[in-house]
Amino acid sequence: MGNGLKTWLNVFVLSISFVLIVFMQALLEGWSKQAVTDAVAWEIGGGQYWSSKYDPYDPFSLDSCAAPLPSILNDAFEKHQIEPVLITPGSIYPDGRMMPVLIKGIRPDQNMLVLPTQALNGDSMEVPVIIGAHMASQAGLKENDLVTLRWRDANGTFEAVDVRIASVFKTTVPTTDNGIIWISLENLQRMMSQPGKATLLIKNKELATQNLPGWKFMDQTELTKQTVALVKAKSVGMSIFYFIFLFLALVAIFDTQTLSIFRRQREIGTYVALGMTPRQVQHFFTLEGTMNALLAVALGFVYGLPFFIWFAANGIAMPVEVSNFGLPIADKMYPLFTPKLIIGTIVFIFLITALVSYLPARKISRMNPTEAIRGKVL
Repeated sequence: MGNGLKTWLNVFVLSISFVLIVFMQALLEGWSKQAVTDAVAWEIGGGQYWSSKYDPYDPFSLDSCAAPLPSILNDAFEKHQIEPVLITPGSIYPDGRMMPVLIKGIRPDQNMLVLPTQALNGDSMEVPVIIGAHMASQAGLKENDLVTLRWRDANGTFEAVDVRIASVFKTTVPTTDNGIIWISLENLQRMMSQPGKATLLIKNKELATQNLPGWKFMDQTELTKQTVALVKAKSVGMSIFYFIFLFLALVAIFDTQTLSIFRRQREIGTYVALGMTPRQVQHFFTLEGTMNALLAVALGFVYGLPFFIWFAANGIAMPVEVSNFGLPIADKMYPLFTPKLIIGTIVFIFLITALVSYLPARKISRMNPTEAIRGKVL
């Protein structure tokens, strides 16, 4: 308290670092949870069985990786606990341009994913398909537009048909939108000359996992690890900003402690002369510096708590342009403030402040009590 305004300036800058660290980490936690939740709802379900020949990073494998539905899953298939998806590469020709696409076939009456597949039912001459909003923007298509779709069937024959955009949906999951055309499973199986075959099987979360010959099971953790890794990569970049504030606060605390020890040499010498060991005096000054962290946390809660509550309830609106980067970000991001995050940040602030306070206090161990009382040590 004897340092007056300088102490409160240090505390204020340190409290900004505390609030910023908690908020940015909570924003990333919220993004990660939201991205994983959306991926499960739109694409993953309770996990997926992949055909043993299927490799999502090898487009040349898509022509030959489809396999018949295992007979052991026939009952689950009838009860919609298993949803087959057939995938094949193709091309569309909007306005005379050629665009490569992935054609994914799924049953229109499925209820496992939130995809609006009901629109794939239709009695018109054109084959109904659905696409995502980003895909529609890139291709310049809108609902009820006609576009030519070209593909190669299982026999290596190229075919083409006019398809109608039955619905345009909006999603935050790029792998169900970017370059994807959804079509009825039965239509695609007929077009590919692959009746009863699928590339992958989406499992209901309540259905027990089985060991199926010719299929490998991918759980939710495996299928969402890339999304989680993306968020972690972004957290490294964002951490630079709040570490700048933290560095400025810690430099100020270090400077304050160094100046305090210089000005209080007689006081330190008196402590030692009265029987305190240099190590005890070191602990005393370290604790004194660490009090900055305690005051900073208290001040941070005063103005940061309403700030946290408001954003947790209302979210942060994201610009529409973010979707153009193919990132799994919704229109609003909601920070996720967990006790683990807040307590962990408090402990981190206390430890780093204690370390910075201890460094200048090490000089006390080299003081001679007599010289210190005379003020001639430093």
